[in-house]
Amino acid sequence: MKYVLITGGVVSGLGKGVTASSIGVVLKACGLRLTSIKIDPYLNTDAGTMSPFEHGEVFVLDDGGEVDLDLGNYERFLDVRLTRDNNITTGKIYQSVLEKERKGDYLGKTVQVVPHITDAIKDWIESVSAIPVDGKAGPADVCVIELGGTVGDIESMPFIEALRQLYFSKGPDNFCLIHVSLVPVLGVVGEQKTKPTQHSVRELRALGLTPHFLACRSAQPLLENTKQKLSQFCQVPVANILNIHDVPNIWHVPLVLRNQNAHEAILKQLALLGVATPPNLQEWTARAENFDNLTNSVKIAMVGKYVGLTDSYLSVVKSLLHACTSLSFKPSIEWIAASDLEDESAKLTPEAHTKAWETLRNSACVLVPGGFGDRGVKGMILAAKYARENKVPYLGICLGMQISVIEISRSILGWKGANSTEFDEHAPNPVVIFMPEGSRTHMGSTMRLGSRRTLLQTSDCITAKLCHNPEYVDERHRHRYEVNPEVVGDLEKTGLRFVGKDETGQRMEILELQSHPFYVGVQFHPEYKSRPGKPSALFLGLILAATGKLEAYVKTHQNGSI
Repeated sequence: MKYVLITGGVVSGLGKGVTASSIGVVLKACGLRLTSIKIDPYLNTDAGTMSPFEHGEVFVLDDGGEVDLDLGNYERFLDVRLTRDNNITTGKIYQSVLEKERKGDYLGKTVQVVPHITDAIKDWIESVSAIPVDGKAGPADVCVIELGGTVGDIESMPFIEALRQLYFSKGPDNFCLIHVSLVPVLGVVGEQKTKPTQHSVRELRALGLTPHFLACRSAQPLLENTKQKLSQFCQVPVANILNIHDVPNIWHVPLVLRNQNAHEAILKQLALLGVATPPNLQEWTARAENFDNLTNSVKIAMVGKYVGLTDSYLSVVKSLLHACTSLSFKPSIEWIAASDLEDESAKLTPEAHTKAWETLRNSACVLVPGGFGDRGVKGMILAAKYARENKVPYLGICLGMQISVIEISRSILGWKGANSTEFDEHAPNPVVIFMPEGSRTHMGSTMRLGSRRTLLQTSDCITAKLCHNPEYVDERHRHRYEVNPEVVGDLEKTGLRFVGKDETGQRMEILELQSHPFYVGVQFHPEYKSRPGKPSALFLGLILAATGKLEAYVKTHQNGSI
């Protein structure tokens, strides 16, 4: 196994995840098989209990792992299916070591960070890197490891030491270290400053790791004298100083690396030049360049709770991007804080209320994504009602589906007390209830998580036609509450159809409104499996409906061909 380690310096948020994914894309284009590991030095066992404001989106894998959003980048860029063990956290490592200690596996020894924690990290990396994630048999050729945080963080020290030991044991031909750093330009001076990178590399070297490559983030391409200076003071050859400057869209990053012959230098470091082929990035290049040339856009109203931080809905945003670009449109996402649509907002913040409603009315479609808690629910219900009554294409995901059930129960069935027991435990009409397999006392990993099968009940529905008439779909879930099966009969009298159910027939997975051009709610999260070039069928349907192309598309593709 060959390892490529990505570390970061100077500041966080430089785009280590995109850099790691892009390096993977270029190496994969050279005919190599890839796998990825993300190391998060926080003490949480996984990302599942963290607020989206705190850490961005929680990405869910097929096996139900709740992981860092960077694993979503890896899956989308490399088109692989990772496991929960591909995300290593300090919490997971310490938990595994302490469990062994309690069982007596250390034979009475004093358990210490070195060697016990570092050995556990090395063992984890070696065992996980051997798991195939691309659907083929046998381990991958290269494992890309991203170390979260920045060099010098106190919590990442055990990982740095473990990786130093791994480098030493594997030998230089099997290990490549790429350090991502910032080369800022100070406004007053206007000069590209190398000192932050110098300090960062010095700190990394003091910890026993010497970078083979520098991946320098900058607004503009690096000047030649900047590269020379970095090479001299950081002891990295000029040819190994990669510049990842700002680009129109992140699909250009693998092309930027390819144009600098990064793949050749990395393959040389890993002694893989003899087995690799020249990179084939034709499809990737076409996608990146086509996006830059798109002129027509689609206005999509995104009505959610966490609109202040777009990383909270990263996979939804990417799925809209995949769907729009496949139809030659640019997504124009109009972020609407759900609470701004509510009647209380008209009194407290009238300007925000007016603007939110104006934005909603000017959008071609409405999307209500997932979320937890009751903040903003009234606004989401108003958005769902607006979309239903005005025949505006609507897609409700997870909470968004539950919202549409609540709204229809109140507006059409006249059940004024219709609600989810998540928001009102004593609701007189509980149309959304706590699912029986969950836990009320533990928050972590107690939800219905991961890939589950949804059986389509009829071929005569929009979802089946968009998916080319399959009997079932396998999609990823992350929720605790579901539509109450006891009220399904009443709801279906309103024209609502539950066209997708689980294998027991008790869990409602997909709803559609018959008298509406596109009104779809899904209990699962289709955004987690959308890929560039392979958009999720439901996101594609939303954009087709918003641009008036749905009917023609369904007619053209009803024989199952794409």
